[in-house]
Amino acid sequence: MIRPNETKEYIRSSQVSLKFSNTHKLNELNLFVSEYRRVLGLFVNHLWELGEYTKIPVLLPKEYTDKISTWLSSRAVQAVAKQASGVIRGVRTKQKRRLYQINRLNEAGKFKQARKLQKIYDEAKNSKPKINEVCPELDSRFVKISLSNPTSFDGWITLASIGDKLKILIPFKNTKHFNKMLLRGKLKSGLRLSRKSATFNFKLAPASLKTEGTTVGLDKGIKNVYSLSDKQESGDDIHGWNLDKIIKKMCRQKRGSKAFKRSQEHRKNHIHWCLNQINFSNVKTLNIEKILNMRRGKKTSKYLSRFTYPIIDSKLKDLTLQAGVQIKELSPVYTSQRCSECGWTCKANRKGKMFVCVACGNIRDSDYNASLNISLDLPEITKAKQLQHSNRKGFYWNAVGKEPIVSSVQTA
Repeated sequence: MIRPNETKEYIRSSQVSLKFSNTHKLNELNLFVSEYRRVLGLFVNHLWELGEYTKIPVLLPKEYTDKISTWLSSRAVQAVAKQASGVIRGVRTKQKRRLYQINRLNEAGKFKQARKLQKIYDEAKNSKPKINEVCPELDSRFVKISLSNPTSFDGWITLASIGDKLKILIPFKNTKHFNKMLLRGKLKSGLRLSRKSATFNFKLAPASLKTEGTTVGLDKGIKNVYSLSDKQESGDDIHGWNLDKIIKKMCRQKRGSKAFKRSQEHRKNHIHWCLNQINFSNVKTLNIEKILNMRRGKKTSKYLSRFTYPIIDSKLKDLTLQAGVQIKELSPVYTSQRCSECGWTCKANRKGKMFVCVACGNIRDSDYNASLNISLDLPEITKAKQLQHSNRKGFYWNAVGKEPIVSSVQTA
């Protein structure tokens, strides 16, 4: 289950462009961002040299902040120091988790996996965090946001108390997403700045969980981003793009290039657009596949390595919170090989995009068939049963009885 506590508020962000500012304002903003990052780099270098065993406080004492030579105000230097402390402490926390997993893997005798993780641990231990693209995080001491000025712009950001008597007024226009977040929740006072954009944070409360509706299964895929058991499925956008075409385009591009990064953004936007089309009006519970470490320890093609299910899960989590839909994660084992009509589960049933049951002759789209299986409350198939590879010969897998595997007789 990936649904958070229904009574707990959560944070969502929305980004707007700062391109409507004049050249003078943009130059002042660039000057501030550059100096902020320079000072941040000095703090990170200093904290990194203290070693992993030195405790780093959230707020650095004056003996650290006074050593920095900068035109930023003392208040701004404190904000930079706090962000630098967060960067280093975040790296340390991640390293501690890696070390814990390494010890667990060694204790379990999984030495090959432990060595791989140890290599990542050692590399991270010797490389400082990169802060070239880190965005200044400013709170209400520095930022005033106005959404009611009678101008052609939707809002203004006023930056003050940043140093050198600078006071920067930056106009912006709301995006559709910004307006949506504004209607759903409360705008927080701080923001995150870059040279070209500002990211606002909104505090939202989840919708009350529905008490009426159906349980629907969702199957994730590449040809179709999703297929639902109520026959909803994703399609091409108005420009003819689908996830399959985007991933094939990414395969032709060099990883890390500007074109590749644009395609990554295209992939994310397309997935979000597809999932926004889902109608949750009659849905009470959404069952999805619980996919973890799908490619760990395996060699996969470029095509499969460009498929990213975490983006789908993250967006589904947000949409179900808005709609008051309970979301459940189920094991995906054999759901693509089970016939949704008779329950016969066999590897030979799956024939690419089509599902053809060798027992009853049922023919369906394979993604739709899998979504029907995910919508059911099927008994879990244990790891021991999976190791028997019963799906090679086939078995009936139904929701009746405690024993899910029946070799030759279908249960009622």
